[in-house]
Amino acid sequence: MAEALDHPHDPLAGMSTDGLRTPAVIAPGHDFNSVTDKIAGIVLTKRTPIGWFFGFAIAFAFLLLLNLTIGKLLLEGIGIWGNNVPVGWAFDIINFVWWIGIGHAGTLISAILLLFRQQWRTSINRFAEAMTLFAVACAAMFPLLHTGRPWLAIYWLFPYPNSMTLWPQFRSPLIWDVFAVSTYGTVSLLFWFTGLVPDLATLRDRAESPVARKIFGVFALGWRGSARHWHRYEMAYLLLAGISTPLVLSVHTIVSFDFAVSVLPGWHATIFPPYFVAGAIYSGFAMVMTLAVPLRKFYHLEDFITMRHIHNMTKVMLVTGMIVAYGYVNEAFFAWYSANPYEGYMMLNRMTGPYAVFYWSLILINALMIQLFWFRRVRDNVALLFVLSLFVNVGMWLERFIIIVTSLHRDFLPSSWDIYTPTRWDFAMFTGTIGLFLSLFFLFIRFLPALAMFEMRTIVPEAKLQGDHH
Repeated sequence: MAEALDHPHDPLAGMSTDGLRTPAVIAPGHDFNSVTDKIAGIVLTKRTPIGWFFGFAIAFAFLLLLNLTIGKLLLEGIGIWGNNVPVGWAFDIINFVWWIGIGHAGTLISAILLLFRQQWRTSINRFAEAMTLFAVACAAMFPLLHTGRPWLAIYWLFPYPNSMTLWPQFRSPLIWDVFAVSTYGTVSLLFWFTGLVPDLATLRDRAESPVARKIFGVFALGWRGSARHWHRYEMAYLLLAGISTPLVLSVHTIVSFDFAVSVLPGWHATIFPPYFVAGAIYSGFAMVMTLAVPLRKFYHLEDFITMRHIHNMTKVMLVTGMIVAYGYVNEAFFAWYSANPYEGYMMLNRMTGPYAVFYWSLILINALMIQLFWFRRVRDNVALLFVLSLFVNVGMWLERFIIIVTSLHRDFLPSSWDIYTPTRWDFAMFTGTIGLFLSLFFLFIRFLPALAMFEMRTIVPEAKLQGDHH
């Protein structure tokens, strides 16, 4: 990389030493100042881009739809949804699992790749961590609102001193969800904020507005960049990374127990924990790709979010997508090999029943379309990858729909069978949470650094030269 600085027009500059075809994690020609100026400039600019207002307006419109839907739900109850007697869980649990899955990539990128010292995480970890928090916020809404009257039922879920007999069925995985998701959200928030502290201090020192300096100064917690501060910061950051790592595996494992501990055909399967974790990482990286491509293009961050990052994300999606496809094969195999008539009919119903089009759509997307990632021409086409990542998000939502609805609407007793049809309020609730997610993300990239400045500075050639000198 040092040679790349001396030859900025060299077509081979920016390539890593492990092969000419592998792009570097940061484009050549950057130093400490250029990295800080570029990332801090997005936040400290006095003129917000028109495109940001346009995107935020669309997201905020969907957020208003969410507020309208919640208001109607609280006034009239969950009868406005399409839930019926056999399909008591519907869009609420589908969207809960989908949003929790999306939140997995942020913690995986930040914690696990940090522990394995993978430098390519540095350009995408900050906004991936923020994505985790926003996704968890969207997910947490559905179990609460599914009660219909949260102010009458929410106290059953939380551990607090009381004289009542709460948690009559503590062995229920629904209670485990409360502990797992709340722990995951809390640790992810601490991890994200801890990483922000040095960058908030940089913004504090660079801000021209007295109000901005005051706000950034409060949240920078008195950071001065001393050796003692850096030592304590690195200890805290590594500790949180170590705590977060098992959470990546445990949270969606516990979410899968919502289904696996039941006796319903299609749910009672031991493969669900690894199957759900792989699917969560798969959908999470798809959402990171969905956000990274426009962010990279709109703010001209191609030097920082390079093709190295794009390639690595597609490879992770390919691996986890293959695991998910293996899970689909296993579901069909178990249904046949068990010789259980209920399991066999469940699989037949998925393939040929009233929701067969959704089943074959998710197979087409998650098992067949993902094979395109084997080809380098596809991995080099950023626009195509953006479209494919959107399809992966849709495919993973369809997976949750098939798992939940097809097992509930036709179970053991034909007398209880019925068809589930979502209402307009179901769709309004779902699209509204997408509006909440995107609104929070737009505010984040406008008022906080979307890329980790101090971590980016550690991978420029100047940092390596100083490290060699000392």
